[in-house]
Amino acid sequence: MHNFDTIVIGGGHAGCEAAAASARIGVNTLLLTKHITTIGAMSCNPAMGGIGKGHLIREIDAFDGLMGVISDLSGIQFRVLNRSKGPAVQGPRAQIDRILYLENMQKALKEQKNLTIVEASVNDIIIENNTICGIRCDQGEYFCNSLILTTGTFLNGVMYCGKNTTPGGRYGEAPTTTLSKRLKKFDLSLSRLKTGTPARIMKDSINYDLLEEQKGDTQPEPFSYMSNKIQAPQTVCHITHTNEKTHQIIANNIRKSAMYSGNITSAGPRYCPSIEDKIVRFPEKKSHQIFLEPEGLNSDLIYPNGISTSLPEDIQLAFIKTIKGLEKAKVRRFGYAIEYDYVDPRELDHSLSVKKIKGLWLAGQINGTTGYEEAASQGLIAGINAARHSRGKKLYFIDRADGYIGVLIDDLVTKGVTEPYRMFTSRSEYRLSLRADNADHRLTDTGIFLGVVGQERKKSWRLKKSKINQARSSLKELIISPTEARRKGLKINCDGKKRSAFELLGYPEINFKDLEKIWEKLENIDLSTRKTISAEATYYRYLKRQKKEIDNFKKEELKKLNPNFNYDLIDGLSNENKDKLSKIKPRTLGQAQRIDGITPSAISLILSHMRNSKGAEF
Repeated sequence: MHNFDTIVIGGGHAGCEAAAASARIGVNTLLLTKHITTIGAMSCNPAMGGIGKGHLIREIDAFDGLMGVISDLSGIQFRVLNRSKGPAVQGPRAQIDRILYLENMQKALKEQKNLTIVEASVNDIIIENNTICGIRCDQGEYFCNSLILTTGTFLNGVMYCGKNTTPGGRYGEAPTTTLSKRLKKFDLSLSRLKTGTPARIMKDSINYDLLEEQKGDTQPEPFSYMSNKIQAPQTVCHITHTNEKTHQIIANNIRKSAMYSGNITSAGPRYCPSIEDKIVRFPEKKSHQIFLEPEGLNSDLIYPNGISTSLPEDIQLAFIKTIKGLEKAKVRRFGYAIEYDYVDPRELDHSLSVKKIKGLWLAGQINGTTGYEEAASQGLIAGINAARHSRGKKLYFIDRADGYIGVLIDDLVTKGVTEPYRMFTSRSEYRLSLRADNADHRLTDTGIFLGVVGQERKKSWRLKKSKINQARSSLKELIISPTEARRKGLKINCDGKKRSAFELLGYPEINFKDLEKIWEKLENIDLSTRKTISAEATYYRYLKRQKKEIDNFKKEELKKLNPNFNYDLIDGLSNENKDKLSKIKPRTLGQAQRIDGITPSAISLILSHMRNSKGAEF
């Protein structure tokens, strides 16, 4: 008999973070995967981060997660996107060496205390009285208090290339079928989504002389605050474009695409469309940008980001060869679409636990998301809560005002999905506060309280926190008059109002170097601290206003609703609203307000009824 506190099924990005988080908390954890050699594999594009996604990685890192650290060890080009815009919408991004990432992730997991890794296929889930007991697999039975499913695109996965269909969750790997059947027996709502990938092109068949170079930042900025510097050699990417000839070939053969032939009926990612979707949805556009991304320092393959497709192989090759620089392209592996089962995330609560089954958590694409970062974020939270459940501790809910991870989870469990969910900064109403530069400020102390942050990071964070607090205090204590400031070369209004160095730093045209000319001691403030303080100063006035908004939000979140309340008892509430509220079972009044279709009048009815009943805890 094998007994564990937490069992994680699946070795993708969600599974890796879930297993590591559970183990860091100190509970006995099992990671079970079909193939140990594919743990941490990057199934699609060889990149991490970006707008919104980079924020997620920083938040994972704040909890001492793995994705940021492993990306820094494996990154071969780093860029901060939107650098010309404000800090709130800047997003760190990196090209990743696939092999390095996989190797570094596997090494980290093998060295993780309290974690056992087993290669096996799961045949069944053991449940008694709607409570998880364990799983059955090839090697026998494994028992646990908490089970986390992170099946990615493997749940009844089918790959499509033209008319050809192949069962699989990823190229060359079989799907998971028994778990999908089992989940349906639990009366969970399952549906289908799709995603896709482009062809892989041989590096030596590309004419780089015709292409635009895309270089990384001269000073690479790591994802993790624990990374001192980027160690892997850095490389360049290249840019090319489709053209009218490309579009004509695709348009002429559009019905041969699995997505337009009727073979696939499920929705794909709107914000990462296939080249077929781009041609159909944007017929006025004469070209679309393609990023040619190396799959690794020693790889002979290039990932053409922007031309994901499910067209037949001969059509893929034909349209690829119309693209500048790719006229003599050789294809190692053709693109394909993949359709897979997912569970309606409204079946979950904010801990990512299944409401109907005690001890069961879901994380990653099984919840209707797309992207490595979105999956890893869910895995982290599921791992934390599975471990806390095993220890009989209160579950952790991260809300929308605390992090993009909170936005992601709240959107999923409150609104559900009709297409693969992807993170953007625009999804957060508090994005001025939820910046990539202050993720540790927002979350690391919470991670320490939860026991998921190790000693090394704890020590490092407390030192960093002390530096920032000292720097902020010093800047606020340094005062100067407008007359003196202008004499020192600072262009500010001569209104007679004295200003602190912190206030001056909020001016767009004033930076630390300008202030150093006045106060030499500011030279001692390190670069990381400067970035955080500069962002705070830039948004100072707005942050004061946003804090009031966050305080109001938190007040609504403190108004607890009984998840088992019978909404049929509320007179005047429409049947549609009753159905939605009964299905989602909002835990707070704030969450109820965010359910699509729940009107202010419905909220008033709930409030009126709850004040005079036992349906609320406020």
